[in-house]
Amino acid sequence: MRAGREALVYYETYDPRSLDPALSTDVPTGEMVTLGFDGLTQFDPDGTLGPALADRWSVDGSGLRYVFHLRAGVKFHDGTPLTVAAVRRSLLRVLEPATQGGRPWPLYPIAGAQEYAAGRAGDVTGIRTLGDTAVAFQLTEPLAIFPKFLAMPVASIVPAPAPADLGQRPVGTGPWRFVAWQHDDYLLFARNAGYWGGGPAAETLAVRIVPEPLTRAAEFEAGRLSVIEVPFGETARWRREHPAWLVEKPALRVVYVALNNRRGPLRDVRVRQAINYAVNVPELLATVYGGRGILARGAIPPALAGSDTTRVGYHYDPAAARRLLAEAGHRNGIDLQLWRAAANIELSRVAQAIQAQLEPVGVRVELVERDASSQREAARKGETDMVVLDWWADYPDADNFLYPLFYSGSHGPGGNYAFYSDSVTDSLILRARRTTDDAARTALYRRIDERVYRAAPWLYLWFPKDLWARRPDVSGWDIPVIFNGQRWTRVRSSPQ
Repeated sequence: MRAGREALVYYETYDPRSLDPALSTDVPTGEMVTLGFDGLTQFDPDGTLGPALADRWSVDGSGLRYVFHLRAGVKFHDGTPLTVAAVRRSLLRVLEPATQGGRPWPLYPIAGAQEYAAGRAGDVTGIRTLGDTAVAFQLTEPLAIFPKFLAMPVASIVPAPAPADLGQRPVGTGPWRFVAWQHDDYLLFARNAGYWGGGPAAETLAVRIVPEPLTRAAEFEAGRLSVIEVPFGETARWRREHPAWLVEKPALRVVYVALNNRRGPLRDVRVRQAINYAVNVPELLATVYGGRGILARGAIPPALAGSDTTRVGYHYDPAAARRLLAEAGHRNGIDLQLWRAAANIELSRVAQAIQAQLEPVGVRVELVERDASSQREAARKGETDMVVLDWWADYPDADNFLYPLFYSGSHGPGGNYAFYSDSVTDSLILRARRTTDDAARTALYRRIDERVYRAAPWLYLWFPKDLWARRPDVSGWDIPVIFNGQRWTRVRSSPQ
């Protein structure tokens, strides 16, 4: 094995659910699917959208019809040529009612997709092949970010017909060919020399399953992992002892407390604003979260167009908090519950600190601790006063931090756990989704974020910063802002 092509070793915190793109519902599955498969489009580590199996695409003036032109000469790992029929069949397979447990929603904007998924139609009228080289999509309404949806793992293209054991022995067109999967131990991939984008720089990529953060850190320091995310409790030590190894980047993620706009005193905007003034967020960020974040002055992370980190925002002002509570008729204070998930140590500590800081202004907080699934189910049903959460991007666009989180049609299961509802916000969000001009859409995003922020549906906390360590012999690797943005094609390990 020649220099520059030594094995790379990555990790996941738990075993992927499957290697079938149609069942990509979690990060480990999505990351592994990204290694072996391609979609029509793809993200790079910075979240920029680019061509993949489609080398170009166009949209008509109505914003309803997209045409994607396939890259010539692409083959699956088994030698089967990529065809437009395989593209159409792959997407129908995701939508089929028989495909249980997937997340087909990125395809729902396509005309007929939801009816097909619900078993009410025998075909998807909005997906049509054009000769041997192009696929056309007809949408139910204009959606400027639709090409980003096709970069998500669930929209990856598989052979037609799909192998029966695709979830265990994947066959795709991606840069890495599947070799082996020892469940709960490791996965092994080999370089696809015939990859349309050029074969990876390394010969092999191993992915170990290592659940414990401190175990991962020890394995990394022993040279048995190529990169790791630095454990929160180890932040200061790593900054002090290994600064040259560290790579830091703002994440497409927000940490916040959803304030249920429909429950008790939280229905009053003055109470919600008071809570934002009562908590010393910079202190929590520094002491509880290791300083690994950027203060949130809205919901859109700083890496995305539409974000405004310079916005004049809420600040620590207990006197203002008490005044607002009094104006809202609560001179004697209020009683609220704050839900937290026991397994998330960092956010549990954040919840405890918030409880302590709200008490002096008259907000008496009872902490409710549940497992993560029970906490999220209660939040979806609107049964929580306040719940501490983090939201991870599914796709790198501000829409993903507005439509799910603040559109009234997204209440509960859709992601709007604050049950925020505002007709003006709704109309602006839908307008932004239809706007194809990037600058105009960005201006709308900023306007929406400002309007929602003033209504204080959340206790706004911070946007986390990812902090990773990279072995000194590893080059070409960068933190992906979106989980499927790192394909390991340019990464190599060279002897020091």
